[in-house]
Parts: sequence; structure tokens; C-alpha cells
Amino acid sequence: MERLDTNEHLRGIVMNLPASPGIYQYLDKDGTIIYVGKAKNLKRRVYSYFSKEHDSAKTRILVSKIADIRYIVVNTEEDALLLENNLIKKYKPKYNVLLKDDKSYPSICVSNEYYPRVFKTRHIIRNGSTYYGPYSHIPSMQALLDLIKKIYPLRTCRLALTPENIAQGKFKPCLEFHIKNCKAPCIGLQPHEDYMQDITEVKKILKGDVQELSHTLMQKMKGLAEEMKFEEAQKMKEKYELIENYRAKSEVVSSLLHNIDVFSIETNDNSAYINYLHITNGCINQAFTFEYKKQLNETPQELLQLGIIEMRERYKSQSKEIIVPIEINMEMAGITFTIPQRGEKKHLLNLSILNVKQYKADRMKQAEKLNPEQRNTRLLKEIQAQLHLDTLPIRIECFDNSNIQGSDAVAACIVFKKAQPSKKDYRKYIIKTVEGPDDYASMKEVVRRRYSRIIKEQEELPDLILTDGGKGQMEVVREVIEDELKLHIPIVGLAKNNKHRTSEILYGFPPANIGIKQGTPLFLLLERIQNEVHRFAITFHRDKRSKRQIASALDQIKGIGEKRKAALLATFKSVARIKKASLEEIANVVGQTVAQNIKNTLQ
Repeated sequence: MERLDTNEHLRGIVMNLPASPGIYQYLDKDGTIIYVGKAKNLKRRVYSYFSKEHDSAKTRILVSKIADIRYIVVNTEEDALLLENNLIKKYKPKYNVLLKDDKSYPSICVSNEYYPRVFKTRHIIRNGSTYYGPYSHIPSMQALLDLIKKIYPLRTCRLALTPENIAQGKFKPCLEFHIKNCKAPCIGLQPHEDYMQDITEVKKILKGDVQELSHTLMQKMKGLAEEMKFEEAQKMKEKYELIENYRAKSEVVSSLLHNIDVFSIETNDNSAYINYLHITNGCINQAFTFEYKKQLNETPQELLQLGIIEMRERYKSQSKEIIVPIEINMEMAGITFTIPQRGEKKHLLNLSILNVKQYKADRMKQAEKLNPEQRNTRLLKEIQAQLHLDTLPIRIECFDNSNIQGSDAVAACIVFKKAQPSKKDYRKYIIKTVEGPDDYASMKEVVRRRYSRIIKEQEELPDLILTDGGKGQMEVVREVIEDELKLHIPIVGLAKNNKHRTSEILYGFPPANIGIKQGTPLFLLLERIQNEVHRFAITFHRDKRSKRQIASALDQIKGIGEKRKAALLATFKSVARIKKASLEEIANVVGQTVAQNIKNTLQ
């Protein structure tokens, strides 16, 4: 109430609002409409904006910018929904959800001409032509156009085929006439009535009334056969078979399900994706998926309401039944909302859900190609959700040991920041306090050394620790982290199978498999981290072992000290190459006498 108490103008408007359905508009100090909303009860709805503290920061900002309120009273909630949708599209207010509509989707146009054309277009011109679509699934639209072309020999030219021009003989038939794809109405060979009958049937196909058309063609075929017009009956039969073949491919449920709208919705933090299917005689006649950009943490119910109004208005739907996936508080005269639990209607809902999930996945992939960091953030959010972490695991550290029967025991720590390796933060450790092959003790030593130093030097601690091992490794890491150092860092174990492939992802104490599906991006990220730490540890171990072996071979030779050993390794890189080198080549590095000693000893 604070804003109303200090602003007499707003208080006067709110207190005098009617308790009836309508829409309200919020304006800023410049008179710009910044939000449009609908309400069953205008007074109660608008009052709620000023009577409580809102959780959403965006809503608080919106309320702070309201300088004036306008409203329009309507008769029903349905009228309010329609008016809200139209005003949002007209004014595009800053704080309303934005329909991200890809204008490049094509439609099918039946032109408003004396001899209409049927063609694909991406431009809607309000000149009396009839448009069907838009079609978000281009192959479906192309299948319709191909069907129409096979059945009806319509013109494809752009000539002005008016009765006057045809009568004056202005045109000549083109190639399409000669290959029997057109009946040449341009020179009067196809009567106008005959052509318009074809257009009427085309419009039925585009509306989805294929079953009725199929029945009509069957009756015509039988009638022509009875009249002994077998050639014409055969042509009618070919049309009928093409229609039936199309029906067989497009029918998804029983043809008894007629004139039904189906909607489904998927959301993420920033967007909502809504799929719309229109069913006619068991066939999908329209299919479209679109995206809303969220603004004020709108609920799925609110967004679905907007989507239903938008699609029904766009496609001029007269369906009396709407199938939805969730309960929505929405009343429309003469319309039933259904949430099916089984049967063919449930099959339709599942089909819509499948489409909207695929669309969402495609959009996210497109966004991630343009912004790879967005994909990494999503993966980190998945880890956070799976493990119920308080913070996003931006910094992940992973440990691994490497030794052969206890010799040259080493360990490695790698760091991933924002799901990418941060190689400047990688660290190598030579095991100092452990004798023999004891992986648990080695892990304890390394973890203790690393985090004791980080605490002492007040450097950055990780958000998550991964161990290359199962429950035992997790426990020894926990003992150091929690019991000794009193830190609270989540620990995950990455266990491998007998083929040395990541097979289990363990979390919690006692550890349990958290069931991340193999092959998913999240699983592959964790597997990548495990493979990287293993590679880094193995490489370090090999280098250390190789240097020890080289050093031991040269240390046995009289006259070789640290300086000469370093000079030899810098020149020849390995003992094997020193063996192959000539006496003169070695002498150039260490002198003739020592060179002869090297040759005698190594051979």
C-alpha cells in the first residue's frame, strides 16, 4: 500500500475500479504503456499489485514505474483474454511476455483472382486472398502442395486471367498445358465453373476436410461408372486413391475425433514453448510451435492462456474442445477443456508434448551454438539440481593417483571452471609420506596438502570435488575435508567398470548412485573430467619414471655429474639416442675422455 498512500492519483483510480471483468494498462511517467493485464475482477487484481511485497524483482520495478492506470470493462473473461492479446501485440509493452514469432514460416495462399492460384508464400497480403498456415513443419506443407498438384491441374502462371483478357486472346498456352499439368484456362479451354470446383475441393483439403472430400469422390466415381463413362471414372478413382493414401499417412487417431485443439507447454528460466495441434477427422490439420519470452515470472497456466488465445485467433479455430496438459483457470463460452488420462485424446496430448519438447531442445541447441557458455551453464545447473547444491559448481576439482607397484607414486589435481579445463590451475604432486602402493593414503596426503595450503594462502576453494574412484576414495577425501579441515565441500565419486569406462556416479554418505543416464551431456562432462585427470596423472608418472631411468643409467658413468648429465639430456633427449650417437657427437658435449667412458659403459 506504500505507493498508494503516497500517490493520491493512483489511489483514486484503484479504489474506484469496478469489480468486473476487463483489462488494465499501466503507464509510466512519459505516458508509455508498460504493461497490459486481464482480470476477472479488475479492482481485486490491480489492488494486489500495490497491497503486498512481491518476490520478483521485475514486478517490484514495474510497480515502482507505474504513474497512471487505464482500464477497459468487458462482458466476459473471454472478451478480456482476446482484448489483452490484441493490445499486447499492438503496443508491445516492456513488461509483458513477448511472442518470439519467426515470421519466416511459410503459409499456403489461395489467391483472390478470377482463376485463383495456390502457392507457398512468406508474405501475408490482405487483398482478399485466403491463407492457410503458417506451417512450422515444412515437409507437411510440401506434402499438401504435392497432393494438390497431382490431383488438380491448376495454373501456376502469374498472368492476369480476367474474362476480358481471355476473351481478347491475349495469352498463349505454356509448357504446363502441353505436359498436362494445366487445362489452359488462359485461352478458355477450362470453364470458370469447372476451375472453381477444383478450388473449392482444394480449400477442403487445406482445411483438413479430407474425409468428406474422399466420400464425395467415391460417389462421383460410382456415378460415372454407372453412366458407362469409364475413362472419367478412372480419373476420379486416381484422385480418390491419392486422397486416401494421404489420409492413411496423416491420420493419427480415429476419424471420430473431429475439430479439436490440442495444446502443450514446456518452460525454462527465460522462455515458454507452446505447441498447438488442430485435429480434423483424426488428422493433424495444423501444427505450430512458438516461444514466449518471459518477463515477470509468469506461471505456465498464464502463458498457456495467452498461447491458446493467440493460436485460436490466428488460425480462426472454432473447436469446441481444447485438450490441455494442466488445469487452467480459463472460461470460454461453449468450450470444454479436457486433461485426458488415457485413450486417443491422451495419445494426441502426448504427440503435442513430444513436439514441444523437440522444439525446446532444438532452440536450446541453436542458442548454445551461438553461445557455448550458455550450454556449460546449463550443465552446471543440472549438476546443481541433481546434487541439490546450494551454489552453482563453477569451480570443480578432480584428483587421481598413479603408481606402478608403489614406485614413482604421484598424484594430480585438475580444475574445471565453468565446465572448461583451467590448465593454469592444474597441479602435480609427488607422494612423500606413503611407502608402497596405498592409494587411500596417497589420496589423503594430496588432498590434505592441497587444501591446507589453499586455506593458509586464502585462495579459492572448489564448489565440488570429484574423486577418480568409488566409495573408499570418497570416504578418505571426506575424512580430510570435513573431519580434519572442517570444510563443507560436496564430494562425488566417479567409479569405473572392468573396461575402465565411467559406470557409476556416486554422491552422499553413505554413497549412492545418482543415476545420471550414460551418453547424456551431463554424464559426458563428468566422464571428460575423469579422463582428463587420469591423462594428466599418467603423463606426470611416465615423465617422472622416464627421468629416473635416464638418470640412473648416466649416474653409473665415471666423470658424469649433474651439469654434464643435464647437457647430455638437453642435446640427445634420451639414453637411447646417446647410445646411437657417434663418439665425436658425444665428445662435442662432454669431451673426448668422458665420451669414451659413456660409449664403453652404455655398450
